[in-house]
Amino acid sequence: MQTTVVKWGNSHGIRLPKAFLKSINIVENDPVDVSLDNEKIIIKKMEIKKRKRLEQRLYEFYGENFDKIAEPQKEYDWGKPVGKEIW
Repeated sequence: MQTTVVKWGNSHGIRLPKAFLKSINIVENDPVDVSLDNEKIIIKKMEIKKRKRLEQRLYEFYGENFDKIAEPQKEYDWGKPVGKEIW
């Protein structure tokens, strides 16, 4: 396939056929790694690291569900209001 380098703002770009991108599972806004190898431009899809939820991190740390080991939240009595507090 032959294509042309075009001006794109202050940079330059090329258009890639949809079939090329589909074959390597790249969609719009996916991060890619661009590198040079001699006179070749290599474009590789980067893996997106999924962030772990807090529950997952706590499970990995404690070895069981955090709900089983956490103390239930209690309401504390701080006494009668002193001064001009408004509750």
